[in-house]
Amino acid sequence: MKLGLITSICEGMTFEEVVDFAAENGLECLEVACWPQGGAQRRYAGVSHIDVANLTEEKAKEIKDLCAAKGVEISALAYYPNTMDPDLEKRQSYIDHLYKLIDASVMLDVNMITTFVGRIPDKSVSANLEEVKKVWPPILEYAKGKGVKVAIENCPMLFTEDEWPGGQNLMTTPANWRKIFEILPYDNFGINYDPSHFVWQQIDYIKPLYEFKDKIFHVHYKDIKVYPDKLADVGVMATPLEYMSPKIPGLGDVDWGKYVSALTDIGYDGYTCIEVEDKAFEKSLDDAKRAIKLSAKYLRNFVL
Repeated sequence: MKLGLITSICEGMTFEEVVDFAAENGLECLEVACWPQGGAQRRYAGVSHIDVANLTEEKAKEIKDLCAAKGVEISALAYYPNTMDPDLEKRQSYIDHLYKLIDASVMLDVNMITTFVGRIPDKSVSANLEEVKKVWPPILEYAKGKGVKVAIENCPMLFTEDEWPGGQNLMTTPANWRKIFEILPYDNFGINYDPSHFVWQQIDYIKPLYEFKDKIFHVHYKDIKVYPDKLADVGVMATPLEYMSPKIPGLGDVDWGKYVSALTDIGYDGYTCIEVEDKAFEKSLDDAKRAIKLSAKYLRNFVL
């Protein structure tokens, strides 16, 4: 397994600076944030370390040469919008940018993008599954034709009141995975596995690794701390940030030894990226860098 980071926490740094930082700290890969140019639209989104809309073959070669010289690989190009947004104009803009990621991943010899399936928040799972049938086959056919894998993170995007009641990503549970993989039986369609999202949903985050081992294309390292006293007060129907908090690995409830052990059981030897969304490390860019360093130091106890 190769240890790296998702670059969205490195807002304010250039791509070259992020590569240098990774190399200096012994990190082997980067999941590169590739939002459209124009700044953040929400927390941890809007960061763009590669401008995929204007990527040329010449620029792609410069990026590949830099990464090769520094010994840092690009694991995937990352963009996490709601690709089934009920606002059809927004939805189309998100999908259009996703196609640009697919094209850019080919130019960069990465051949993987990471994203969400999306969700219409106020519609049922069954209604959203019907929407999946309309939205996703053309995207996956295009990616398949380009030889690109699409890895969907299992984050519900359900943290605050504006994402209530259903969140903005349907592919959040093993039960939904089975349904969606049946609808979309593409070999290039899989999972960007983040155990933290299962913790607060009270889902076993180890067992699905075995069932879906052939669909795990990419892995995140992010922790979650659930506060039992808060949960007992507000209940599971509350917005999740009322009773839990994202943490850096080792400061939350994930048993990282068991998690990495299970990854080795299933023979996973791909990319594993630290994701920092811990509010305790948000005061400055130096704080963000420290969070990455602390996470990497901790995870090296487990990652082979």
